[in-house]
Amino acid sequence: MPEEISKTADDSKKNLWSQILSDVQNNGNPKLPSCKQVLVLGDNECGKTTIVAKLQGVEDPKKGSGLEYAYIDVRDDYRDDQTRLSVWVLDGDPGHNDLLKFALSEETFQHTLVILTVTMTAPWSILEQLQHWASVLADHLDKLKVDVDLRQSRRQHIVKMWQEYIEPGDELDPASPMKRSSRTFGEGEDGLEDATSLPEGTLTNNLGLDIVVVVTKTDYIQTLEKEQDYRDEHLDFMQQWIRKFCLQYGAALFYTSAKEDKNCDLLYKYLTHRIYGFPFRTPALVVEKDAVFIPSGWDNMNKIRILYENLHTCKPDDYFRDIIVQPTTRKTINRETELLAEDEQNFLGRQQQILFAGGNNLPGPRLGESPIRSTPLGKATLDGSKVVSSPGGEGVLANFFNSLLHKKTGSSPGNSLVNKSGGPESLNEKAAMRSDAAAELDRLARGGKKPGPSSGSGGIDFNASDC
Repeated sequence: MPEEISKTADDSKKNLWSQILSDVQNNGNPKLPSCKQVLVLGDNECGKTTIVAKLQGVEDPKKGSGLEYAYIDVRDDYRDDQTRLSVWVLDGDPGHNDLLKFALSEETFQHTLVILTVTMTAPWSILEQLQHWASVLADHLDKLKVDVDLRQSRRQHIVKMWQEYIEPGDELDPASPMKRSSRTFGEGEDGLEDATSLPEGTLTNNLGLDIVVVVTKTDYIQTLEKEQDYRDEHLDFMQQWIRKFCLQYGAALFYTSAKEDKNCDLLYKYLTHRIYGFPFRTPALVVEKDAVFIPSGWDNMNKIRILYENLHTCKPDDYFRDIIVQPTTRKTINRETELLAEDEQNFLGRQQQILFAGGNNLPGPRLGESPIRSTPLGKATLDGSKVVSSPGGEGVLANFFNSLLHKKTGSSPGNSLVNKSGGPESLNEKAAMRSDAAAELDRLARGGKKPGPSSGSGGIDFNASDC
């Protein structure tokens, strides 16, 4: 008998250890899955690329176009394992919506988490953008040939995660009302979750996807308060509308600022918690107006109504754009005047008409005339001195020859004249030139008889009749 009892005890110990090892093998997951991915949607210039770079730990984000692909290195220090989380970023241009089929397909549907991105730099369009991208996502899912049972199971999974949410810290307190409500809330007689018993406004648009709403550039709130006269009332009005949207789709909410590094690390931890089941111990954050965090499953309409207390000049159900008004700013557009070149033939033809119309009044020598003869009376001569008009034009010649006879200012007696060819002239040649000039003046003084051609060294042919 004692031997049989000892043998039975040994068998029970072996069975116990076998059961433990079997449970660990069945329930434990030693490897992080590599099929998980994140899809980022939002308008252009709303900070999609920047927030992905923050999740990657990259300081210099590079923006692409169309459908961008990136990845985030995820490491589990507890299991000493790592994997890559794929990230798809869709361009905000509506013409690229067809590219969604490459990122979200029938195979990747159950492994995808969606981030809807809006920006605080354009708060008046936040609600419209969220509704637009949620509609784009829903329309795309309708086109997918996802198995009906799979889609229904994913919807039930989202409901279950919402119902089983427990505030961090409450899981250690068995008397916590949050824990009691999370265990009993929505359970029917058979113990299964009943989606129809969800609270007001919760998961009315259940797409079967984990969704996170990210409001970027919340540091711009300070600018809105200074320049647009935003008050806490405006911020609470926006927040209650955004939280209502998140409640409808079962989404979490993050207010982030990459510039001031607010909630960026927290977003990474929350994503790894939702996708890989990593532990997450951060409760909801609703105190700081630019760093709000509301996890999926925490919010309800009663908590949202707390914001109504600060709405004095508006009502919660007022049209969003009536309260959050887009400013009418007049942007100064500096447009450079466009200069068009005139057709070459038209230009030449116009110049020809000008020449024909006023050619006689234009300065300069006519064809066949010397520059001296064509000099108008009262104009400057070769040496820059003014001529005096006189009857018959003798003043022109007198000033011309006088300029040859008198020395120029600044010339020294020892300096030699330089002719056109650049060579110096002798003193004899200078004297001969002066005598010729004096002879011409004498002829003019005696009565303007026609002189003969001059053979002076100046090389100038002159006739009195030309005057």
